[in-house]
Amino acid sequence: MRWLEVYRHSLTKKGAARGRGSHLSAAGVDLALRVGARLGPFAVVLTSTAPRTLETALAMGFAVDDTVEMPSGYVPGEVGHHDQWRWPAPYTQYAKLVAAGRGLAAVARTHAGIWRRTVLAVPDGASALIISHGGAIEPALVACLPDADHGSWGRPLAHCDGARLAFDGDRFVDVAMRRAYP
Repeated sequence: MRWLEVYRHSLTKKGAARGRGSHLSAAGVDLALRVGARLGPFAVVLTSTAPRTLETALAMGFAVDDTVEMPSGYVPGEVGHHDQWRWPAPYTQYAKLVAAGRGLAAVARTHAGIWRRTVLAVPDGASALIISHGGAIEPALVACLPDADHGSWGRPLAHCDGARLAFDGDRFVDVAMRRAYP
């Protein structure tokens, strides 16, 4: 058995401060520090190419092994920016959208492929960490566990929320949601 933990990046700066210096806000660094203290160790740490994900991993206390392009889960005509926060059952809605086989399904498959390659790169009994983006993690979770009870997964991932996936043999077999704020 191997494990993969996938987390949304931490809080970012807003307004005039956005894009200057670090992308994370001071509150975001503090949140990442607190969440990171509960995690690890990890055999592999991967982030997207967006600076806020790399900064989150570092603020959590983990060196980053690699970065990779990860497509957005906000797909025109399917999912608008932060739509998932308005859905009463977000993971059930994502399951319907992924099953439709359009653009979001391709995004979910891309992320699921990155996740699978990452977890396969760690030895049996070890864990990997990926820091990614809200709106992309949720449909990938559905794609990795298509037969799960998606309605039981609760709300979408807020900043520094994550999911711990169990990987057995050649597939993901279970998930536990990890909330920064219960």
